[in-house]
Amino acid sequence: MTDATAHVPPNTPVPDANLFAETYMPLTPHEATVEANRCLYCFDAPCLQACPTHIDIPTFIRKISTGNLRGSARTILEANFLGGTCARVCPVQELCEGACVLNAEDKPIAIGRLQRYAVDHVQERGVQLFQPGPATGRRVAVVGSGPAGLSAAAELAKLGHAVTLLEKRELGGGLSTYGIIVLREPVEVSLREVEAVRALGVDVQTQRELVGAADLDVLLAEYDAVVLAVGLGAVPAMGMPGEEYVLDGLQLIEDSKVSPDALQVGRRVAVIGAGNTAIDAATIARRHGADVTMVYRRTEAEMTAYRHEYEFALHEGINYQFLTQPVRVVTEGDTVTGLECVRMVLGVPDASGRPSPRPLPGSEFVIPCDQVIKAIGQEKPALAVALGLELDHGYIAVDGGMRTSIPRVYAGGDCVRARGTASTVMAVQDGKYAAAAIHEQLSAPKEAAHG
Repeated sequence: MTDATAHVPPNTPVPDANLFAETYMPLTPHEATVEANRCLYCFDAPCLQACPTHIDIPTFIRKISTGNLRGSARTILEANFLGGTCARVCPVQELCEGACVLNAEDKPIAIGRLQRYAVDHVQERGVQLFQPGPATGRRVAVVGSGPAGLSAAAELAKLGHAVTLLEKRELGGGLSTYGIIVLREPVEVSLREVEAVRALGVDVQTQRELVGAADLDVLLAEYDAVVLAVGLGAVPAMGMPGEEYVLDGLQLIEDSKVSPDALQVGRRVAVIGAGNTAIDAATIARRHGADVTMVYRRTEAEMTAYRHEYEFALHEGINYQFLTQPVRVVTEGDTVTGLECVRMVLGVPDASGRPSPRPLPGSEFVIPCDQVIKAIGQEKPALAVALGLELDHGYIAVDGGMRTSIPRVYAGGDCVRARGTASTVMAVQDGKYAAAAIHEQLSAPKEAAHG
């Protein structure tokens, strides 16, 4: 239990376990066949073009329609080794399903659910579709076992390189294991993907952390290349009085996944933020029976959460307070009683391109609550500075092959996402790009490969 949860009243409601099952039940064989047969199997399919990892969607769906689930899963996993995770967490409404030609006349093909159906079929049975390639004698270290790290490790192992995957935490999988709400992805799904990487011969070493330039030098002396997939930093401090009583939203999500019996949620909860993580944290609190209010200093139009996530939260019964800036956690002794806020008005655009909020004098008010959760994003990767890497707006600078400013060091995932949207599927593609560039480097004459 964290210090923030220690101040929650002990008589918190006990949620129904069914409230924390995956949002969508798995398709039955009949449902999957019917849905697959709706597909038009478009030539030059827009859904394929919209997929960042370029899964051949018409082909994998056609294989489902003929009962070839193993072949369908292979088609998916050849393009995206984390197809089980991405089937659950990808914003398909914005990507493949959003591009489906059937949107204009009917409803799009349920591509995500069909992908889950095929991948789960093989992974739940422990079927290994890939083997490590012929040994090249080259060694690669991958730091971080989130989506970018797992993707890079898998692709490199399939090419025959000896890969060591270093993970600072007890379990592999990164945010897929610790930071995605169980309604979208249970822990066992991400851990299956870690085991699939192990089955390719990757040496997964947990509780191994890279902390500075000296550690990187050791890896470079031992390995032919290093991939950094280290994610982002901590959630930044807000600098307001009473912040010691505020719970980190990512910590709440982690607790709900790996130690749900110890999780404590208040009866009236205020969630600061309006991104996807904030909605996940609010959903956990709501399904624990809390009255939840999300507090955001801008308006609905500037939210960073996907539109479908926002609508999901509204259907959950989560309330919103827009144009509202928290300024103090109100307490009585060690008990949280409210969140003092001030009304905001929007001004000229700031560096993000969104209108900058400014406080309206004399508009202070208090939202009654007994728990405050913040989900306001994460800091840029501090490790990048410690390693002496060139930066791009605070993120690790990379070229098109994910090469950093240090020779033989590559990076991918959220730690390089200076532009665009940070997402699991983009991290997977980063891992593929890095693996391809490393393989090209290691296939060159030895002098060039270490040049």
